[in-house]
Amino acid sequence: ECRFCTAASDRKLRLFTSDLQDKNEFKTFDGHSDYINDLVFAPKEGQEVASVSDDHTCRVWDLEGNEKAHFVLRSPGMSVCWHPEEAFKLMVAEKNGTIRFYDLITQQAILSLECEQTPLMSADWCLKNTLKIGAVAGSDWLIWDITRSSYPQDKRPVHVDRARLFRWSRVNENLFATTGYPGKTTTQLLVHHLGHPQPILTGTAAVGSGLTWHRTLPLCAVGGDRKIFFWVTEM
Repeated sequence: ECRFCTAASDRKLRLFTSDLQDKNEFKTFDGHSDYINDLVFAPKEGQEVASVSDDHTCRVWDLEGNEKAHFVLRSPGMSVCWHPEEAFKLMVAEKNGTIRFYDLITQQAILSLECEQTPLMSADWCLKNTLKIGAVAGSDWLIWDITRSSYPQDKRPVHVDRARLFRWSRVNENLFATTGYPGKTTTQLLVHHLGHPQPILTGTAAVGSGLTWHRTLPLCAVGGDRKIFFWVTEM
């Protein structure tokens, strides 16, 4: 059985379930009062979904669409991450430049990081190293080591036209990709390695959206105009 979840412009989540044969079903999760910017399944069993919205909330749902937790944010929620090694913590990134970690047992905020610049558009929790957080805000990428400081360890200007998405590679803790805002015709993709001063790969996609890395290969993909674009890079 396969499951995936979508967020649509009607401010609802839809959980689709399919046996890849004849049985295709979906459930609607209702509760957000503004656009939903990101969602994620619980990493271990996938029995819950977390979502963040322009309505200044992060919500956790069970697979029946019941709200299990509700966190009030101070600005629109842009990214939500759930790490397989930290299954009882949720990372929420807000547009005002704050990234907070919530304890799902006590439902309290336990740690916060600051960009000191806005708007934060995207953040990601490194799969290979739970202490590393990355984000894009304004036209810069920023990286934190949460054991060292609540302020970024490293930051660099990257997309002239503002940065849109940040994603860590799933195979190398020093490798990550960023995308720029869709321009008139193309979206810029850059792949960065922390050991290199310049991006190690540059690509473009017509009206690109989304950004994801392969689970076991240094391969990333961006959606475009009826196409999916793939780039492979060095480790």
